[in-house]
Amino acid sequence: MLRALHILDFVIVDRAEIAFEAGFTVFSGETGAGKSILIDALSLALGGRGDATLVREGASRADISAVFDAPPAASDWLNEQAIEGPELILRRVIDTQGRSKAYINGLPTTLNQLRDLGALLVDIHGQHAHQSLLQAASQRDILDTQGGHADQARALSDAWTTWRAAQSALDAARNDAAGQAAALEQLRQDAAFLEDLAPQPGEWPDLCARQSRLAHAQALLAGAGQAIEALDGESGSVAQALQAALQTLQSLVRHDPRLEEHCQTLESARILCAETVHGLNAYADRLELDPDALAQADARMSQMFAAARRFHVEPEELADLRDTLLTRLRQAAAGQDLDALAQACATAEVRYQTIAQALSTARQATAQRLAGQVTAAMQTLSMEGGSFRVELPASKPSAHGLETVEFAVAGHAGVAPRPLSRVASGGELARISLALSVIASQAARVPTLIFDEVDTGIGGGVAEVVGRLLHELGLRHQVLCVTHLPQVAACAVHHFQVSKTTHAHRTSSSIRPLDADARIQEVARMLGGLKITEATRDHAREMLRLSAG
Repeated sequence: MLRALHILDFVIVDRAEIAFEAGFTVFSGETGAGKSILIDALSLALGGRGDATLVREGASRADISAVFDAPPAASDWLNEQAIEGPELILRRVIDTQGRSKAYINGLPTTLNQLRDLGALLVDIHGQHAHQSLLQAASQRDILDTQGGHADQARALSDAWTTWRAAQSALDAARNDAAGQAAALEQLRQDAAFLEDLAPQPGEWPDLCARQSRLAHAQALLAGAGQAIEALDGESGSVAQALQAALQTLQSLVRHDPRLEEHCQTLESARILCAETVHGLNAYADRLELDPDALAQADARMSQMFAAARRFHVEPEELADLRDTLLTRLRQAAAGQDLDALAQACATAEVRYQTIAQALSTARQATAQRLAGQVTAAMQTLSMEGGSFRVELPASKPSAHGLETVEFAVAGHAGVAPRPLSRVASGGELARISLALSVIASQAARVPTLIFDEVDTGIGGGVAEVVGRLLHELGLRHQVLCVTHLPQVAACAVHHFQVSKTTHAHRTSSSIRPLDADARIQEVARMLGGLKITEATRDHAREMLRLSAG
């Protein structure tokens, strides 16, 4: 669960240190006080999108840290990332240039890692979440998430992609058989040409070196002979000079032992000179003038140059090109095998249909269960006699299955359910969205649930029911709710007030926990607006007392 949230220089919040507890917690305050800013700050710490506009004016950076207890559901992910608990600190820093840094337990991390971990810790239901209910994709995702079909849906999408690719290959082979046959024949000729040439990896640089050596054999022999003569000739050679210098110094060592070091150096030079002469003699013995070998090297280089020009590559790339063409030839030959392509397409279709049928069966079961749960919830949300259905009309095969998912609702008894997008009013849509959120969250493994003004569009007795629903949900999860409804606020176990002040033309938002007296005052404000009377306070006391009972 969320233990603490530390906010520094975020939008209009200078600094906030908020400690959280288990159960149902609400945040309230005047419109524009910055209640949702707290949710935005937490979203940022969980890997949400951010930019330089989030940095408080006059500050150099915004710094958000959220402290959590590590839940069991996150243990596998934490082990994979070598992150140790039991406490998790998620931190996000954004500067005035829009540059962002992320950390988990003080270690630099990526935003994707932050989002992956955040998804295991918190589930946020935004204040406009009910609008997404009108989208077919959202309705399908809600159904699959509620039924635990996500893995099946992903497998179905992969199977669809495989089937489409196989069908495209088969269609292409059937529709352009002549063109593909010509391309295959050209590919076969090119591959055969390179196989006859048989270029080897690393052959070209070795061939160039060999040709150069054979072409300059006479000059190499002459040069080696001159070097040998200079090093060890009959007169004036390097070897003779070294020997003479060595003998001179050795005769003087008895007068000054320090010359011994130089004698050793000269001895080493004399030995190296002798070894060099020996090596040059061996080199000259092996180096022969071979016109036939030179002609063969020249011919091979000409062949490889010609092949390189033909295929528009460098000579050293010919070996790789041959392997590539042989691979393409095998693939193209397989692409011409209509029977094999048809079999692959049929196999892919069978796999798709098998997964799709299994997903359809699972969706049917989940649809009935979800419809019953939402219908029951509607009876407590001032929609008595209303009903909710999840319809699954058949459709052409697609990446999403053999059916579409459509939510339908009847707002009261005696009318047939119709598509949600056509009949639900704003208030009904908000209530159904809340019911879906609560039902989905009851089975969620995520420990912390956040509702950001999801009670928009409801009031009166319905608001009291919503408060009780969230209170009951708080018995299983940590629930945080931004609300403007006193009926919801009265049902909370913990209550924070968000306020905004302006000083010296500078606006800032602050947050504080409310004790019993302050809470009465805040609920009274939510009930009565700017003018709070003793009667309003009495009403607030009664509301809090009844909610606590």
